Amino acid sequence: MVLSIDQWVGKLAVVTGASAGIGAAISKKLVECGINVVGLARRTEKVEEISKTLVNPKSKLYAIKCDITSEDDVKLAFKKIEQIGAIHILINNAGTLSPSPLHNGEVSEWKKVLETNVLGTCIVSKEAIKCMSKHKINGQIININSILGHHVYNIPKQSIYPASKFALTALTETLRLELIGIDSKIKVTSLSPGPVDETEFFVKSSMGKEGEGPLKYFLKPEDIVNGVLYILTTPPHLHVAELMLRPVGEPL
Repeated sequence: MVLSIDQWVGKLAVVTGASAGIGAAISKKLVECGINVVGLARRTEKVEEISKTLVNPKSKLYAIKCDITSEDDVKLAFKKIEQIGAIHILINNAGTLSPSPLHNGEVSEWKKVLETNVLGTCIVSKEAIKCMSKHKINGQIININSILGHHVYNIPKQSIYPASKFALTALTETLRLELIGIDSKIKVTSLSPGPVDETEFFVKSSMGKEGEGPLKYFLKPEDIVNGVLYILTTPPHLHVAELMLRPVGEPL
């Protein structure tokens, strides 16, 4: 059985970190496909600006202010989401990094990374699963991970970031097994891109020009969007547990 994105048309997706970069690109594409999207972000004005550029009359991008490191913030956001509709899709995209070195860096900087990339993802996922279970929805959770969640490469200023992504890899699989253990049909996927142009860690200006430095080839945000669409077009009996995306020619 071959399915398309049409199985999600009219349904509701939640995207964290929706104000820029990969999160914004995912939000735009889902709305273009006819899926309603709630963009969670601290900078809701950015999400609202994106929403104004979208013209699909059958779907909409909503902006809700939320700091995912605050459990109270997340719970309040999900109460607002419930007024819009029942959640079918969760994209855990929000993430952060800090170049603060492990040998002499600031503990407060490390905490920010772990609270966002690890605990924040757990808090949001818990609330989404609660909503999906309440409405008996066999939904899809996608955690935007990284190749640095599978191997540590010799890239400058990584600090605690790879550790946070290794944790996300383990959390995704642990959650998948927990859901199986309670007979839930909610699917959980780790989507791990390689270096993405002009986002997060892999900004060309800091990593060298094309063909120079430790990284030579980069993915585009739309490549990650296409990975999300692939996951969402799988039939209910097929669980994509892990999807890795790498640019052709890049050994990472």
